[in-house]
Amino acid sequence: MPETNRIEYKRELSDGLEKEVIAFLNYREGGILYVGINKDGNTYGLADADGDQLKIKDRLKNNIRPSALGLFDIVSEEREGKDILKIIVASGPEKPYHLRKYGMSEKGYFIRMGSSAEPMPQKMIDELFAKRTRNSISKIKAGRQDLNFGQLKIYYEEAGYNLGKAFAKNLELLTEDGAFNYAGYLLADKNNTSIKVAKYSGKTRTDLIESNEYGHECLVKATKQVIDKIAVENRTTTKITAKERQQANLWNPIALREAIINAFVHNDYTNEITPKFEIFADRIEITSAGGLPEGLSKQEFFEGFSVPRNKELMRIFKDLELVEQLGSGIPRILEHYGKESFGFSDNFLRMTFKAKETTVEDGGAKGGQIGGQIGGVRGGVTDAGIDAATTLTKRQKEVVKLIAANSSITYNEIADALGINESAVGKHITAIKNKGVLVRQGGTQGYWEINLDRNK
Repeated sequence: MPETNRIEYKRELSDGLEKEVIAFLNYREGGILYVGINKDGNTYGLADADGDQLKIKDRLKNNIRPSALGLFDIVSEEREGKDILKIIVASGPEKPYHLRKYGMSEKGYFIRMGSSAEPMPQKMIDELFAKRTRNSISKIKAGRQDLNFGQLKIYYEEAGYNLGKAFAKNLELLTEDGAFNYAGYLLADKNNTSIKVAKYSGKTRTDLIESNEYGHECLVKATKQVIDKIAVENRTTTKITAKERQQANLWNPIALREAIINAFVHNDYTNEITPKFEIFADRIEITSAGGLPEGLSKQEFFEGFSVPRNKELMRIFKDLELVEQLGSGIPRILEHYGKESFGFSDNFLRMTFKAKETTVEDGGAKGGQIGGQIGGVRGGVTDAGIDAATTLTKRQKEVVKLIAANSSITYNEIADALGINESAVGKHITAIKNKGVLVRQGGTQGYWEINLDRNK
């Protein structure tokens, strides 16, 4: 693939790296820079890709202003048996970006023109400064300053990081004058941010049967709680014929998880409006505040061009591996749902995913109910029975409920539904087996049998 307006090649790590990244940050579509490939597209590889990756991250962190943290990904890849690095750069929300060493003089500004980075004309610099978004969560001072971050520190420790004393500055949770900003407020142990998950019995909002409120805590924790709650609601549908039993989730768990995280990360919090999650009999609706970012078309949105609205949240969610690569979320959703599932307005984005229908054919009886097994009944095992199991933890009960809804469910499917890795699923299942609740029948090609009598 030749160099284009969004693709740049570098044979090796050189002094011009920051210039190319700045050009992509200032470009409305961002771009991708490959290190280890020459201008003709030939792969040379890197002798020390891991070392170069650390150098790149350090250089982009320290040499570009405004801060580019949260706006780039560095991915190690292998091509033709050689190691290369792929730097994915989002279009920055605080244009124009420049080289730190030149201050705010014209010499440090660049823009992508065709397949090269060119000096930015002074007129364009002035126009971008005039449009720069100043009303962002990084620039709004938090209404309270007595903030603690115990939950956030625990999540970072679980991810293998140790937050030092300067973590608030390093994670950009402070305003320019050193006060906690609104991003810090959202990530603090206690705040007034309320996240609601509503469930209705029918297809309209007239009959509310369940209302769950999360939040008032670290936004990462609230995100995980919403993911867990909706994963439990995402029971399997069942189609029974004379020949076989076919099972599938009401909604694709991968797309659903991406949509939930997307709503949290890209929500416009500046008006104190939070994402909303609503479960109906025939669909789920996920609504976030804020329309398309300025300058981003619907086509570019669907193609995965990333313009993070809240780069501080994006950076932290990436650190904690809730987000994979920049721009990967929407394309992953589109693998399972069409573009018609997205609704845009000036102030909101709504994702609507229709539930899969259940058709039961048994002795001539037929039904067309949405989520016929959503109550979790399977061979006498009920949600109430699982909840009454006194020796199971909350997470273990969630695992058992998923297994009760689909006796042939795989480790990977459980991991996707709960937003955890397969290793963690394995530990939970081992613990549940040791308590006598789960018994495997038929080996690897078999199914799980649940015995709650042993847990009373």
